[in-house]
Amino acid sequence: MHKRTFIGMVEAGEPLIQQAVDALREYHQAQDRGAPADEVERLHLLAESLFQAVSDYQLRVIAKVRGTELPKLH
Repeated sequence: MHKRTFIGMVEAGEPLIQQAVDALREYHQAQDRGAPADEVERLHLLAESLFQAVSDYQLRVIAKVRGTELPKLH
């Protein structure tokens, strides 16, 4: 795979990474301010889900670079 294509794929994931980091920050801020448990749990699940999406995306980028295919996401 061409280096510029790989870099482009990595850069394409940056907004998702930023969303995940922002969600984690909101989760910690909710904990710190003593937000209701349901809000803290919702923010925790959101952050966890976004970081899982980042991980899945990065695995797929690496697989594509290696010329392998992963199963489709549902």
